[in-house]
Amino acid sequence: MFFLKTLPSARMVEGYAGAHNVSAETIIDALTLMRRASQMIRRLESFFSSHGLSQLRFLFLIVIDREPDRDRLTVGEITDRLDVAGPVVARTLRVLEADGYVTSQKDEDDARTKQVRLTPKAHALLKRLLPDYFAILADEIERSK
Repeated sequence: MFFLKTLPSARMVEGYAGAHNVSAETIIDALTLMRRASQMIRRLESFFSSHGLSQLRFLFLIVIDREPDRDRLTVGEITDRLDVAGPVVARTLRVLEADGYVTSQKDEDDARTKQVRLTPKAHALLKRLLPDYFAILADEIERSK
């Protein structure tokens, strides 16, 4: 998260940037981007929280759902698609299983591998959430123009 409510003045940034041979405009652009991204993340976290989810749990479901020709992924594949460590994926999997959003079972060919599948409850949740999720994303982009 980016915790500055207001960005530093151009004069202040110019002083720091000049001392470090970096373009002040580039730094201001980066700080503005970080501020906007933080605001969007906070808005999304609030949205997901109101539906009993976190952004990570939502993304966990989406990475399985977005596969056009498959209805399940291995835990390793999910880990590869998310920017979190394996133990975090394992904890998230346990929570989503307990909440009835996913099921997992050992792979028939490799007992060390778990296959994870969305439940009908997860599909229904995504169908309800995706329109508002995309509306939030679109709104944030429109606000930044």
